[in-house]
Amino acid sequence: MEETMFIDRKMELDLLDQRYRSNQAELFVLYGRRRVGKTELLRAFCADKPHIFFIATLSSDSEQLATFSQQVYGFTHAGVPAGFTYPSWEAAFQALVELPMQSKPIIVLDEFTYLISGNKAIPSILQKVWDETLKNSQIMMVLCGSYIGMMETEVLGYQAPLYGRRTASTLLRPMDLASSALFFPGYSAEEKFITWAVVGGMPYYLRTFQDSQDIFSNIRQHILDSQTGTLFNEPRLLLMEELREPRNYFSILRAIAQGRTRLNEIAQGAGIGEVTTVARYLDLLQQMKLITRRVPATETQPEKSKKGIYQIDDHFLRFWFRYVHPNQSSLDLGLADAILQQRIKPDLDHFIATAFEEAAITFTGHLAQAGELDFFPERIGGWWNRDAEIDVLAINLSEKIAFLGECKWAIHPIGSSVLDDLKHKAEVLMKDHDIKKVQFALFSRNGFTADVEVKSQDEGVRLFTVDSIVDRV
Repeated sequence: MEETMFIDRKMELDLLDQRYRSNQAELFVLYGRRRVGKTELLRAFCADKPHIFFIATLSSDSEQLATFSQQVYGFTHAGVPAGFTYPSWEAAFQALVELPMQSKPIIVLDEFTYLISGNKAIPSILQKVWDETLKNSQIMMVLCGSYIGMMETEVLGYQAPLYGRRTASTLLRPMDLASSALFFPGYSAEEKFITWAVVGGMPYYLRTFQDSQDIFSNIRQHILDSQTGTLFNEPRLLLMEELREPRNYFSILRAIAQGRTRLNEIAQGAGIGEVTTVARYLDLLQQMKLITRRVPATETQPEKSKKGIYQIDDHFLRFWFRYVHPNQSSLDLGLADAILQQRIKPDLDHFIATAFEEAAITFTGHLAQAGELDFFPERIGGWWNRDAEIDVLAINLSEKIAFLGECKWAIHPIGSSVLDDLKHKAEVLMKDHDIKKVQFALFSRNGFTADVEVKSQDEGVRLFTVDSIVDRV
């Protein structure tokens, strides 16, 4: 399993290794949401290199300094005197210069935002020591944090003391579909897809599910069981830790999970009232990488578009706010089986359809990168207006060419009526945006009827199944 953890982290490990091999001091910033696997990634990177791995906590500033001091002192001394601590953070950071530099030492400050919470001056102190001595050493320092907003303002932002000092930074994102699928070698492609649609790409969540059980047993045991379910309270804990007014955010996320996607609908569904207030909440949720504002792929100024819709980015949050949060009291009463049978099973295909569209859009991006489209798209996404909606659109407005896809997460194979419907929608798009040439694609859970297969040959319609999407690494 450990190996699986880092399958899609090759790019990040390569970047870290590249910086490590440089002949200068490195200040690397790694940040990303909780549970995304930052610490595991850094442990894998440090495993065969000289390193100090300091994980900050919510304890007092003096306790943190003492723990860090002992780790630094212990790096070059056989024993650490009881109660040893450097007199200040400045002295502790200065002591790093004394480390043997022949084999580049790595200093990881994990949960760096906890350090800042305990002592606001730490970024300034580190900046001073970095400028005076550390930047001329052979050290590699990694600042790692989970509060994305705080990392972006206090470490990476223009006003931050450490601005301009980092030599590289990366936002660690959840694992993609292909990498998530590798956690479940015993599942079929369809089962792998459903699991990813339910728990998303967070390694911690993926590790919870076992492919020795079917998906519904995993959902019942790990998500719905109020007593022993590892993930039963996970979103609640995550949001309460990060947000000052979790109640309003909960209402907003629940409204979005139930299908309210426009600003006015969300404000109404959440019962918060003022649209401007809701917009502020939505902005913060976007900064936290929990929701995304989507616009049609034809919009040339997305931020100004009036057609924006909101969606929960994280699949597990989406699942939790749709099925767990609204049924909390029933689950607390031990009615998990009833919720599974009556609420989840009848609705799950409808829920998964959204993830299938997302996966098809990402897959189309892979086709473009591999040069497997007839053109290079300027934008890829979905498209909608008052009269029509297209699941997948890759478009080049200047060349007046487009690739259109329809997704069906259905038990039956896709028949020619779906293709005919897509062609009608294409006419609306072509008329609205003066598109001259289009290519069609169909994405299916369960294959295609014989007449669609024939049309694929005769008309060049591209056909993709869930197997081809999951297997594309």
